Amino acid sequence: MSTKEKSESDVGRRDFLKLFGAAGAAGAAASTLPLGGSASADEVVAAATDKTHHHVTDAAKSHAGDSGYEFFNVDESAFIEAAVDTLIPSDSTGPGAKELGVAIYIDRQMAGGYGKGDRLYLEGPFAEGTPEQGYQLPMTPSELIRVGIADVGAYVQKNHKSRFDALSAKDRAAVMADLEGKKVELPTVPTATFFGLLLQLTIEGYFADPMYGGNIDKAAWKMIGFPGADAMYMDKIEPFRNKPYAAEPKGIQDLI
Repeated sequence: MSTKEKSESDVGRRDFLKLFGAAGAAGAAASTLPLGGSASADEVVAAATDKTHHHVTDAAKSHAGDSGYEFFNVDESAFIEAAVDTLIPSDSTGPGAKELGVAIYIDRQMAGGYGKGDRLYLEGPFAEGTPEQGYQLPMTPSELIRVGIADVGAYVQKNHKSRFDALSAKDRAAVMADLEGKKVELPTVPTATFFGLLLQLTIEGYFADPMYGGNIDKAAWKMIGFPGADAMYMDKIEPFRNKPYAAEPKGIQDLI
C-alpha cells in the first residue's frame, strides 16, 4: 500500500469512528448522551496515540482475568474474538475491538435478557419483512448468533479447509466482506440478519460503558474525545466555547 493510500485509509477509518463514536457511545447499552464539545480529527488521533495504547494492554490483561465466557463455548468464543478483530482491527487510529474486550461484551449480551429475547415478540406467523419492520425471526438473538457462527464455520471449513479464527487476516476480511455483500447464503439463518447483528454488537461493545464488558479502560472514548456518561456540562459551555473540550472520560461506575 502506498503512503497516499495508507493516509487515505487512516482518514476514512478516523471519520468512521468519529461518526459511530458520537452515535454509538450514546446509543449503546451503557451510555448517556453528553453535551460536551468536540476535538479536531488530529487531536483525536493524537490522544489515541499518546494515551490509549499506553493503557490498553495491561487493562486488557487484568480485565480478562476475571471475565470468563458465560455463553460462548470454546469454538464460538474463538470465532467471536477473530470476528470482532476483523471488523475493528487495531491500527494507527486506535486499538482494535478484540483488545478492548468486545467479545466479552457480546458474550454478556447473549447470556443476558437481550440474548434470551426477553423483550422480543417471538410468536408467529414469521415471514420476511421489509427493513423498516425490524426483526422477523422465531430465534432469540443468542440463538441467531449461535446458529450463524455454526453456519459460517461450516462455510469456511468447506471453502478454506480451516476454522475462521485460523485464517489469515486477509482471508478473514474476505469472508466478512462476502457476508456483508450477501455473497454467501447461510443455510440456517439470513446472512444479512446475522452479519448485521454481529456488526451492531461489535460497534456497541467498542463504544459502550466499560461496565458492560467492552471498551476497556474507556480507550475508545479517549480515542474519539468522548467525555463519558457525566450528563452535566453547563459549567463547561462558556470556558470551552469554540474550543476543544478534553477531559478524562467517566463511566457509570465512576459516578456512583
